[in-house]
Parts: sequence; C-alpha cells; structure tokens
Amino acid sequence: MLQRAEPKTIYRPDQKGLYFPQYPSFATVAEERLHRKQRLAAVCRVFAKYGYEYGFAGHVTVRDPEHTNLFWTNPFAMDFGRVRVSDLLLVDHEGNVVEGTWAVNRAGFVLHSAIHQANPHIVASCHAHTTNGMAWAALGRPLDPITQTACGFYEDHALITEEAGAVVVDKDAGSTVAAAFGDNKAAIHQNHGLFSAGRESVDEAAWWFIALERACEIQIKAESTGSPLKLIGREAAIHSRNHLATPFMAWLHFQPIYDAIARHEPDLFD
Repeated sequence: MLQRAEPKTIYRPDQKGLYFPQYPSFATVAEERLHRKQRLAAVCRVFAKYGYEYGFAGHVTVRDPEHTNLFWTNPFAMDFGRVRVSDLLLVDHEGNVVEGTWAVNRAGFVLHSAIHQANPHIVASCHAHTTNGMAWAALGRPLDPITQTACGFYEDHALITEEAGAVVVDKDAGSTVAAAFGDNKAAIHQNHGLFSAGRESVDEAAWWFIALERACEIQIKAESTGSPLKLIGREAAIHSRNHLATPFMAWLHFQPIYDAIARHEPDLFD
C-alpha cells in the first residue's frame, strides 16, 4: 500500500466516531496516477469557475507518481472549464508530449519544468494570469502580514525579479526563475503574476494559489483606503503560518471545493 503518515492538526476532533478528511492511500501506482489526474482536471475546472482563466494563459502541473521525471498538465489553448481527465498531457522536461494529442504551452513548460527540476520535492505547481495577482506583481513587493491568509505566506513566498515582464520561453531563463523560487510555497513574479507549489498534492498547490490571489486582493483593497496597514507581529505571523498553512491544511481547505466541482461537473472524470 502507498500510504502517508497521518498529519497532525489542531482541527482533528478528539471525539471518536466523527468523519474527518485525511490523505487518501493507494493500493497501486495506477490508482495514485488516476487520483492525481482527476484532481488536476478538477483544479482546471475550479480555476475556470473562479475566473482565473485568461485566454490560453495559465497552467497546472502534477508529477507522475511512478515516472517522476514526467508530469501531467492541461492542454494548450483548451478552455479550463472543459478540461477532462482524458484531455491531460504527459510531458517530459524537454517539452515532448509523451501521452496526449494536444500541444503543450511552451511558456508553461519552460517555467514548470524548471520548477520541478530544481525542486524534486515539489509534486505540483499552478500559475495563472489573475487580475489581483498581476496587479500586485506590478508593484514588485512581497505581501505584508495583515491577515491570517497573508500570514500563511509569511517568510514563505518569494519575490522574483528575474525575467520580470518577459515571456519566458528560454530554458536558461526558466532555470533562473526556478532557482529564485527556492523552497517557498509560492512566488510573486514581478510584472507577471503568481506561482504556487505543492509538496504533497495538486490540491495543496491549488489552495496556495487561491489563497495567494485572495491575499493580493485584500492587500490592494486595504491599501486603497489610504490608511496605514496594521501589521501582525512576527511571532504571531509565524505561529499562524506553522499551524494554519501546512501542506495538509492546504489540502484540507481544497476538499470542499473539490467536492462541489465533482458533484456539479462530473464530466471532468471522463
């Protein structure tokens, strides 16, 4: 059986007999592969529902559980809202489509491939050209700890200034961006937008992206009032991050979102 240790969380109930979501286990690699593909397709549907799609921009990747030098991703120029499991592409680090019939997003391949290569512990990654993410990225600043949501990224998100504003299609440029990403759960690429990474699952990567986009929106709105921001102290920010922004907590946050999209759009499993 392919299993993970049960993570600790302050939300786990002490009372016996209550259902509490936990990481799935798999009897075979094939089961785990299908699970990752289903979650990736669901993330595409969720991003469409949240208005994250912008033409053909945006891509989600998840590493294959068996062939870890290959990763699954969404087809180039296919509407996020129609992506199905059967549409997903299996791509190598050179951008070759190993399985699938659609082309792959060249810019998406360069950056995501570089992020995965530079960080073997990263299972999944998300990027999209969202309104709030692009607006905040244009300021070239990291987020301030002004909410619990923002604290989730406190000292755990990178501000990348390399290749700012440029369409990254060169492999060396992608490696530069990936190196700047470092061991963070997310990154703000100046004059470009947001990236997120999941160490345990594509669910985690998706939630970090959703939360980062929300944190950008909140800070933009807070600053628009003209009043000085009230920052959360460093110790409190770290405490919140360590308890509320772990890989398992991100996975847990995504479960009701996944449940809703799976019930309302079951064709994604085709």
